[in-house]
Amino acid sequence: MTVTHTGNAAANRRAAVDPARGADELSAVRAATDAAVRLLRSSQHEQGWWKGELATNVTMDAEDLLLREFLGISTPDVTEPAARWIRSQQRADGTWATFHGGPGDLSTTAEAWVALRLAGDDPAAPHMRAAADFVRAEGGIEASRVFTRIWLALFGLWSWDDLPNLPPELVLFPSWFPLNIYDWGCWARQTVVPLTVVATLRPCRPLPFGIDELRTGAPRARRAPLISLAGVFQRVDTVLHTYARLPLNPLRDVAMRHAAEWILARQESDGGWGGIQPPWVYSLLALHLLGYPLDHPAMRAGIAGLDGFVVREQTPQGEVRRLEACQSPVWDTALATAALLDGGVAPDDPAVLRATDWLLGEQITAGGDWQVRRPHLEPGGWAFEFANDVYPDTDDTAEIVIALHQVSHPDRAALDTAIERAVRWTVGMQSADGGWGAFDADNTSILPTKLPFCDFGAVTDPPSADVTAHVVEMLAVLGRSGDRACRRGVRWLLDHQESDGSWFGRWGANHVYGTGAAVPALVAAGTSPRSTAIRAAVRWLEAHQNADGGWGEDLRSYREPEWVGRGESTASQTAWALLALLAAEEHDAPAVRRGIDWLVRTQRPDGGWDEDLFTGTGFPGDFYINYHLYRLVFPVWALGRYLRRQTASGGKVTAAADSAPVMSPATGAAAVQGRRHTGAFGEDGADSLRGSTSTGSPGRSTHTASDGGGRGVGTPRSNGAGTAGRDGS
Repeated sequence: MTVTHTGNAAANRRAAVDPARGADELSAVRAATDAAVRLLRSSQHEQGWWKGELATNVTMDAEDLLLREFLGISTPDVTEPAARWIRSQQRADGTWATFHGGPGDLSTTAEAWVALRLAGDDPAAPHMRAAADFVRAEGGIEASRVFTRIWLALFGLWSWDDLPNLPPELVLFPSWFPLNIYDWGCWARQTVVPLTVVATLRPCRPLPFGIDELRTGAPRARRAPLISLAGVFQRVDTVLHTYARLPLNPLRDVAMRHAAEWILARQESDGGWGGIQPPWVYSLLALHLLGYPLDHPAMRAGIAGLDGFVVREQTPQGEVRRLEACQSPVWDTALATAALLDGGVAPDDPAVLRATDWLLGEQITAGGDWQVRRPHLEPGGWAFEFANDVYPDTDDTAEIVIALHQVSHPDRAALDTAIERAVRWTVGMQSADGGWGAFDADNTSILPTKLPFCDFGAVTDPPSADVTAHVVEMLAVLGRSGDRACRRGVRWLLDHQESDGSWFGRWGANHVYGTGAAVPALVAAGTSPRSTAIRAAVRWLEAHQNADGGWGEDLRSYREPEWVGRGESTASQTAWALLALLAAEEHDAPAVRRGIDWLVRTQRPDGGWDEDLFTGTGFPGDFYINYHLYRLVFPVWALGRYLRRQTASGGKVTAAADSAPVMSPATGAAAVQGRRHTGAFGEDGADSLRGSTSTGSPGRSTHTASDGGGRGVGTPRSNGAGTAGRDGS
């Protein structure tokens, strides 16, 4: 992929809109905004929510086929269209990637190969030989991630002895003890607990084929030095394997029962766990191995609930079936509502009010795992999915409050009560260092990251720039910039600015996302647009604008610093950059004008944008997401704010400056990690840490947890999931 950045000031001059055509330009922007708003309106569900498809990679589909084979519930109606989908995603070189346009991935390719063998594909077929050749060239199945080898061990294709030991006794550790399950991020602990059961029982249900085609015969990698933390844990793992073979182990029996109870207590109303694929499938495996029959209510609900995550589509090759790793209706609805409001829709518009009512019904007023670190904090947040009441997150909650604050609702008192409850919960989730993680407070232990098991994905939930920025912006728009919590959040953001002026993006790709979140938040909280920090961010964004006027950042930037800020232009990433520049009062700058022009030029006739590239992040460096609604909501947001800025300045489009800073790709790429910008509070417009965090107790919950961990009243989430429309916008 070749990406060309702006090369000189003359390019900026040529791309700038002629001032004499200012009225025409604004008319085109208004038309583009109106078309996008119409498309966004049309994709709203009658109940008030939005949900775009959440696309990931074929490991979801491969593991779904393996799960069904293990449980004995495979059917041709599932296997054939799923295999067809997996084949359709194979690249020309025989590999499968973790994101569109990315390099081939060893573990993803190995799992896809095994799934296709399960579906009956001949290992001698060209597409299978090409995949196997790649796997061996990359080190073979011996070099694959632990999760891949666990799936193989379930079918006797890998030895349990050659996998890291996961003792179920972990669930008995108190919350203050090192390596207790609450030291893990919520997605990781929900996966680890059932895996301790699976790894202890060590099942083996052989398949009628082997995987010699994927092996290299390479010896096991040498251990890390004993003086290192990794080396210590590797030797502890050897001891744990010996402990696991003890003939009598009453403590283990207690741990297994406790693990089962822990799993069952966290099953959601839609039958799933955490609203995401990994804990869902491993919880089903664990319960099944513990003797729960397939017709047990928990098993029946869990298997049926997966159907709500299935997307079926007709193609020229036949029907394909793919599985979403997660669903994002609450997040999508918050973003869509905010986009409509920025796109000029009235705050009392029926679409806005339907979304508001639906969101109010989704607020979580029951407890969850977050209370382990914050036992006295009253609930009040929102989750990401239709059903995930145990794990609300601060990111969703902040964006929802920002949107709801702008709504003219007939029951303003109820709306304000919900907002205040949410704000108190979110402020209470602030970590000790002043930042916010997504699901837990102070989830910063490094010990889980050093375990032999943890070779894939983020396993803890420390504060991040994007989440912290959204919370800071929430407090600012509510007029609480002077609160101590907000000032500490501002200080955290300034301390974590990269040396090049950008911010790292944890949940979106990557520095464009982090910077697109941090700049509007800091300005909203009182940081001057002329401050050192904001000017550095503006220079970074201008330097990384593509020659076509858009912005893009390839997901390889999480591992390869030369990709930071570089990539093909996308609608969502262009909008993120524009939102930052507009907040920095750059609405007449050449970079903004060229970015707006890119959005207008690349808009489809139906009002949407094409975006095959992934711009969402699950686990930096490992797991990525294409949110299908991002390509629509964020451009509406950016276009609407641009129009508002221009209207406020009298509708004029001024001449572009000739001296916009530029930077070549070679000098524009910065390391992901580096020296942080540490501007002074006074210089950056942030006063000292005065003020106090709001106090008080939110209203008590009117919901009660059901036996499955979901809500006791209201519309069942599984109903919503099962009828979710999948727009292609």
